[in-house]
Amino acid sequence: MSTVLSAAHDFYGTVWAQVGNPTPEAPPLADKILEMTRYFTWFTLLSGVAAITFAGGRFAWEKWSGGALQSPKMVAGAMMGGTVATSAGTLMNAVMG
Repeated sequence: MSTVLSAAHDFYGTVWAQVGNPTPEAPPLADKILEMTRYFTWFTLLSGVAAITFAGGRFAWEKWSGGALQSPKMVAGAMMGGTVATSAGTLMNAVMG
């Protein structure tokens, strides 16, 4: 039994010695994925600014015309969406490890 274990140990030791330590490299099209991520980030930021600007303008119009105030919900929603969008990177780093 000892001979079999010794032979297995020598065989696997030889195999692992030949494997070596591979160097990490970026996957194919990684630069395109990063570029798409940057575009998505800019789109998210611009849509957040547009939403807050639109909600603020609507809030001013409702206040001036004396109508029912629906826009504070829009402002709060845009603020919460912006908070989630800006913390997405931090959340993903915490989840992925």
